[in-house]
Amino acid sequence: MDEDRDYAIHTDVQYGPLELIDVPALAAQVKHAWFNQSLCQVNDCVVRIGVFEPGEFHWHRHDHEDELFFVLGGELAVDLKDGGVTLGSQQGYLVPRGVEHRTRALGRTVVLMIEAASVIPTGD
Repeated sequence: MDEDRDYAIHTDVQYGPLELIDVPALAAQVKHAWFNQSLCQVNDCVVRIGVFEPGEFHWHRHDHEDELFFVLGGELAVDLKDGGVTLGSQQGYLVPRGVEHRTRALGRTVVLMIEAASVIPTGD
């Protein structure tokens, strides 16, 4: 990722049980070019929202955790060393643990990510 980008990762969980999570309202408030916020914890996993302006994240992997990307709006490329996929709205993709990958937003994109609470979002 370009080190000059406006980038924010927040791993603190914002919502507890029985609290309304209004994703469109949250996404509308984002001012960063690349934003990631933990929304809630579900058992041993966290659900995160990503709001990304066009651009890419750095290549990385998670040695012990799988990572699910589910696009709510926009387009997200998930690049692998030997291929990858481009996701549109309402499409998801599971990257298994240990697989090197990067994400690229092709326009303003809103994504839900589900992964183990132990994950380091920037990779191992």
